[in-house]
Amino acid sequence: MNYKNYLSVTPEIEEAIAQGKPIVALESTILSHGMPYPENVEFAHKVEEIIRGEGAIPATTAIIGGKLKVGLNSDELELMCKAENVAKASRRDVAVYLTSGQTAATTVATTMLIADLAGIRVFATGGIGGVHRGAQETMDISADLQELAHTSVCVVSAGCKSILDIGLTLEYLETYGVPVLGYQTSEFPAFYCESSGYGVDYKVADAAEAARILKTKWDLGLKGGVVLGNPIPHEYSLDHSYIDKAIDQALEMAKEKGIRGKATTPFLLATIKDLTGGNSFASNLQLAYNNARVASKVAIEYAKL
Repeated sequence: MNYKNYLSVTPEIEEAIAQGKPIVALESTILSHGMPYPENVEFAHKVEEIIRGEGAIPATTAIIGGKLKVGLNSDELELMCKAENVAKASRRDVAVYLTSGQTAATTVATTMLIADLAGIRVFATGGIGGVHRGAQETMDISADLQELAHTSVCVVSAGCKSILDIGLTLEYLETYGVPVLGYQTSEFPAFYCESSGYGVDYKVADAAEAARILKTKWDLGLKGGVVLGNPIPHEYSLDHSYIDKAIDQALEMAKEKGIRGKATTPFLLATIKDLTGGNSFASNLQLAYNNARVASKVAIEYAKL
């Protein structure tokens, strides 16, 4: 396969991969389609600082100039954050955008794909996509789930986004053999909330145990990803009934406006931010920072193995 012709890896990350140093992949959709400018610039630098502070190396991904970028310089980060003519790329879009030269932000699915091609095994995000509410009629199921089924990357997240049908998302992951681990918790987190009311498959005590599970899984040739659910810090967790009310309102607004497909999640998150007076946005930042910390610890432990 000639995929290396399409990869553009920064020298620092290339050296780190060669030496087996801990690296944490990061998506760019949260920058281009999840946050306003210039707050997203501050967020991007803060996440990378957290990862470096823990002793790992950040690798923010994007599609720029016909290349799958692994690691972005300050100009490229600025480009993604200004989000002018920046598309949102899932797996189905990758070949088209590479060929056309379209600049695109990477979703969870695409970041997993790029991380796997580069040899990076740990990825920190806010929340994974999943089965949308009402998917029995719309068939709106995130490509993230299929990527988790066959791409060998550990995704550290605050569960799946609260706007989704969490029960069906977990059923889907179980069907495709994706382990759902809880980082020091037996309950699957629900993005803005510490708990969803659903359990995880296994509770892990610390990053070292999580890393050993990853190594064992992939040593056995069991391809596919792992979800490591990491709850939002308690002080930033929102009340279930409060956030559910905002979600229901946002879903109704999306229906009225006829919003579908890849536009759905950015619309819902922005609307919920407005409906909660910014409380959901503040929580979103903190859960992302927390996931970066835990992902770094896991990457460090995995590198030791």
